[in-house]
Amino acid sequence: MFVPTAVLFGLVSIALLIGGSSLKSGLSSLMDTITTKMGWAYLWIYIINFVFFMYLAFSRFGKIKLGKAKDKPEYSGFQWGSMVFATAIDASILMLSMVDPLRYVQHPIFGAKPYSKAAYSNAHMLGQFNWGPMAWMMFAAAAVAIAYVMYVKNVRVMRISAAITVLHGPEHYKAVLRQVIDFLVVFGIMGGIGSSVGMEIPVISRIINQITGVPDSILLKLGMFIILFAIFTVTMLRGIKGGIDKLSSAHIWTAIGFLLIVLLVGPTIYILNSESNSLGLMVSKFISMSTTTASNGHAGVAQQETIFYWGWWLSYMPVMGLFIARISRGRTIRQVILGMLGYGALGCMSFYAILGGYSLYLQKAGIVNLIHILNTQGQASVIATVISTLPFKMIMLVIYCVSCFIFLATTISSSAFIVSSFTSLKLAPGQQPSKANRLFWVFVFMLFSFGIVFVGGFKTVQAISAIAGFPLIFVCILLIISTWQMLRGDELELAASHRRVVHQLRRPARRSSRVTSATRIHETN
Repeated sequence: MFVPTAVLFGLVSIALLIGGSSLKSGLSSLMDTITTKMGWAYLWIYIINFVFFMYLAFSRFGKIKLGKAKDKPEYSGFQWGSMVFATAIDASILMLSMVDPLRYVQHPIFGAKPYSKAAYSNAHMLGQFNWGPMAWMMFAAAAVAIAYVMYVKNVRVMRISAAITVLHGPEHYKAVLRQVIDFLVVFGIMGGIGSSVGMEIPVISRIINQITGVPDSILLKLGMFIILFAIFTVTMLRGIKGGIDKLSSAHIWTAIGFLLIVLLVGPTIYILNSESNSLGLMVSKFISMSTTTASNGHAGVAQQETIFYWGWWLSYMPVMGLFIARISRGRTIRQVILGMLGYGALGCMSFYAILGGYSLYLQKAGIVNLIHILNTQGQASVIATVISTLPFKMIMLVIYCVSCFIFLATTISSSAFIVSSFTSLKLAPGQQPSKANRLFWVFVFMLFSFGIVFVGGFKTVQAISAIAGFPLIFVCILLIISTWQMLRGDELELAASHRRVVHQLRRPARRSSRVTSATRIHETN
């Protein structure tokens, strides 16, 4: 898979660099079409996936350990949660949590009037839904299936197709489908990574411009890519232990520190009250938001955002599944699922609660017209403006910029590590991919991401995410079927084995009983 995967990344990167901004309108129209015509498919796969894995977590299957009975988790709960959280979300959460609520308040859901009290309430809640339990549960499809195959079935998994048991077998059509699935996985990874970096680099570039006065140009962005490449190189060469795990811990602590600063120096009571209201709204509107489609042929901004996020989470599902499975030996299925919800969903919701709440407060109180800035200058300017309203703005801008770099480094380092494992021909159990392979993928990710930045536009990011995620809907379905097939099949096999053992134990007892009876009859005679 190494050569075709590398060729795919290379060709798409070249197309983006050659097409440039001329591709923007076409990708924007494609995003509108996907949302209007195929939005139902994204919504239903998330509903099915959520219901299935919540059932697994709280059923008898949730107690199954991913490994042998004596296996213990390799990482502590906090280390495990840090790596899962940091690898999945990258710097996007630091940016979109400030901007998304501003989009929703001027284009509200549930028929509310723009800028009304209901619009503000719904705007604070909707981002938490898009980054909440439904989203994080998507990773369970790949994580549980792969971990079960690796640690219960004791089968080495280098590719997603190895965990799809319904396609196991010597038949030619199954072999072809396995190759197709592996290709779609690479396509999804490409969309997820490209979307993340393509959205984040322009924002960081704008903040560096405010801090240093260096012109916000393509040269500045190129310089940032070079710095990121250096960070990724050091992290990748160290692997998971001593590299990705330490970067993840730093990532979590900087994120927590930044949130606490905003919460304490900002309108604390307003943010806490808004969050209490949002949690209630999410519970009451959860089913409605999970099933709403563009039935009238026109997709609103909020719905487009949800479809974008559902495509984005889908595109990350394979790489996150492989990563989570790799670090989850010794944990139960229930611990993995609830751990993703605890560290992942609640972590992301806290960003929208605090940073989103602060943005809405600035807008509602009339301190800064952030919506006007968003509509005229873009989201990078909004983020820089929001941070500038905090005390010690230059220090806060530096802290924010450093946090974004750490987020980016964690996500792409982990993703490149998984892709290098994915494209390695032969790896012994526990062996890491070669350094050359890992460095190659760091470079390829940088090239493709630079292509996204070169095209520009948030609609471009949305379109690429939705396109990349769509084929993985079918991969997710196969993973769910395979997971159930393995769990139920092993349960039935264990029950049959137990019955055979009981039958074997009863046979000598019956024979002994017959001998005893015959002896008594003989003695009587």
